[in-house]
Amino acid sequence: MCDVCQDLVDPKETKLAELLAGYAGQKGALIPVLQKAQEIYGYLPADVLRRVGRGLKIPVARVYGVATFYAQFRLTPMGRNVLRVCLGTACHVRGGAKVLETIEQELGVKDGGTTEDQRFTLEIVACIGACGLAPTMMINDQVHGRLTPDKVGGILAQYE
Repeated sequence: MCDVCQDLVDPKETKLAELLAGYAGQKGALIPVLQKAQEIYGYLPADVLRRVGRGLKIPVARVYGVATFYAQFRLTPMGRNVLRVCLGTACHVRGGAKVLETIEQELGVKDGGTTEDQRFTLEIVACIGACGLAPTMMINDQVHGRLTPDKVGGILAQYE
């Protein structure tokens, strides 16, 4: 392949092709292939689902069914910052729903959504493990506790 042509080839496409070649003909390969494809792309675009189906000789409907059944798979891109809001018992009792409502208004997205600017992906979780700080949210790996709706904007502003 010429040097110019090599520069035009998307490295993700090459990795996906190598992945599919490595699993060709193996039974039970769909979930591991989807996991690795998601690692390559950050999510599972529709064209990747079609290529996985062709590569594993599995109907695209089955590939799509598995990708939508398991919560670990995403069909849309993730934001740069993953914001998890706890709605476990302690957080709920201490006002977590009001904090969530404020976050949804500030970001303009609901659970599972990603802001248009790809800055945040919002996820509701059952527990962060910081019940003594309830209500809590976690942005990437940082826990923010003892939240009130009026603290949300300042916290979100810290993340680009």
